[in-house]
Amino acid sequence: MTHKNKIAKVLSLTAGLVFSASTMAANWNIAVGDGGGSAQEALGLKFIEALQKNTDGKHSAKLFLNGQLGSEQDTVNDAAIGTLDFSILASNNLAPFSPTLGILSLPYIFENLDQAQKTVEGPVGEELIKNTIRDSGVRIVGWTYSGFRVLSNSKKPIQKLADLDGVVVRVPKNEIMIDTYKSWGNNPTPMAWSETFTALQQGVVDGQDTPYTTIYAMKFGEVQKYITDLHYLFLLEPLIISESLFQDQNEATQKAILAAGTEATAYSLQWLKDQEATIKKELVSKYGMQIDSLQDEAEWAKRAQNAVWPKFYESVGGKGKVNELLRSLGRDEI
Repeated sequence: MTHKNKIAKVLSLTAGLVFSASTMAANWNIAVGDGGGSAQEALGLKFIEALQKNTDGKHSAKLFLNGQLGSEQDTVNDAAIGTLDFSILASNNLAPFSPTLGILSLPYIFENLDQAQKTVEGPVGEELIKNTIRDSGVRIVGWTYSGFRVLSNSKKPIQKLADLDGVVVRVPKNEIMIDTYKSWGNNPTPMAWSETFTALQQGVVDGQDTPYTTIYAMKFGEVQKYITDLHYLFLLEPLIISESLFQDQNEATQKAILAAGTEATAYSLQWLKDQEATIKKELVSKYGMQIDSLQDEAEWAKRAQNAVWPKFYESVGGKGKVNELLRSLGRDEI
């Protein structure tokens, strides 16, 4: 039985047991992978505030932080079959369900925050939303701007590519990200997010990569010493809703959800601009972390783009789609 057929069967079996949320007030659940103080939490809190405002208090929601409702990939399945309302998760954890989202994880596809924003809030983002509904049974209603994934580790400063040798790095279970580290001569360890802190604490892995905001929210400074200011992947984390739940709503509620998502997205953008520099200073002052720049990042970019991009052209929609995105960002085509 295909994934879509399984979803259809579960929805059919449960249809008679659930009520239409469009006819009465609802307090929905939102799964959040990261902890308090994270960009994910900031987006979620703003979404709830806007949702309450847009529905005159008829609808609200509650955040469940630190993966309380399951791993990020599990929450996609749960939302698809209608047993979870919302989830905020990394785009790389949604990409296995809708492969064209992988374009957001191609190493060095974005050079800065402005390019990331232009992508997800423009025509490319609209197409990715449609593809995700079609492929996975969930709808993206907002985007978290979390920042570039920087590399932290407990072993040694990493200032050039050769320094990565001998460092065991945890990566998400995402083929693009796994192959990116392999292009740098590293053999990364794919691992669930929920296992990462313990693995770092126990020395099962030496390091990991996430944005500054996540390193701070997850208290990685307690088990990591060094940060490398890497810029290979700008992390975009969508807020998704179960498509079956969305379709259960009347038109006014649907518009209220979408408007709340748009408002939360704009808030997330400003939140990152306001908070990231302060968080970096806090990681140094509170935990004594050392932040290093790369001396040869052009070499990191060259190796990753040459080895990884061609391998994933087909899954992200074709080389033409990648060039279309590059053109929209004012970058040279490949």
